[in-house]
Amino acid sequence: MSNRFATTQPMSRVEEALGRVSLWRGKDVKVSSLSGGLTNENYLVVCALERYVMRIPGKSTELLSIDRANEVYNTKAAASTGIGPAVIEHVPELDVMVLEFIPGETMSAQALQSDEVVRRMAESFKRLHAAPRFLKDFDMFRLIETYLRIVDQHKVTIPSDYRARLPLVAEIERAVRVGALPVVSCHNDLLCENFIDDGRWLRIVDYELSGNNDACFDLGNTAQEASFDDDLRSVLCEAYFGRPDPQQLARMNLFALMSDVGWTLWGAIQARISTLDFDFTDYYTKRWDRALTVMESDRVTGWLREARRESP
Repeated sequence: MSNRFATTQPMSRVEEALGRVSLWRGKDVKVSSLSGGLTNENYLVVCALERYVMRIPGKSTELLSIDRANEVYNTKAAASTGIGPAVIEHVPELDVMVLEFIPGETMSAQALQSDEVVRRMAESFKRLHAAPRFLKDFDMFRLIETYLRIVDQHKVTIPSDYRARLPLVAEIERAVRVGALPVVSCHNDLLCENFIDDGRWLRIVDYELSGNNDACFDLGNTAQEASFDDDLRSVLCEAYFGRPDPQQLARMNLFALMSDVGWTLWGAIQARISTLDFDFTDYYTKRWDRALTVMESDRVTGWLREARRESP
């Protein structure tokens, strides 16, 4: 996950990255830290009056199942749609990317709370999902299994009742498979701050967890991150599919829940391995509490029934 909080890295890493970028070799540059980065560092670099974003990956991110080759490939594919930022240069030895700087408003949950903006979001998704096929697939259910193995291997502390909920997770997986859509190029990590309004499109940045997936995961994930109420979730679903679709709305809501379930483990692993000055324990605890509130409600039963297209 990224693009949320400012972090720091030793300047030696920044200086090394700056020195390896051919774009501004021999030129004067100004560098400043951009807010954002629970796994990466993002810097604004100004060279010859042009602005760029330099992205430096965090350490030990392979334990979070982040594949940097996949990220670079997918970022370029997303850029071809006009929704993702262009990759200006890639330094493979350091996994550093120099990206197009997108001028515009970085969105927040509050800024996304309107029918108009949600419909624009749906248009951006449709464009992104039409991108050339991404390098690898993404499946939250399989990622949870991977994270649980990492939890065991590295003695990571997770909520004591987490594994007790895995039968429900399996039931949710069976339900969402009923109306499964053909996989498309998905972002999969749609923090509100990953949307930038350039005045025409809601551009989407940060493709480190991107992969081919069911479109409803992107819809549900962003609905959860932006705390959309039922009305806005319905608007997003209808705008994306072009008509009301109760089954896909139910699948979207189940995927929204699975975002919290999966990212709970992500946060727990970060709490164990990260050197960043951030309270990951509080992060994953709040995620899990929110997931539990939904799992213990009657809403899940209705979503499961609708996703499977069963009669009440």
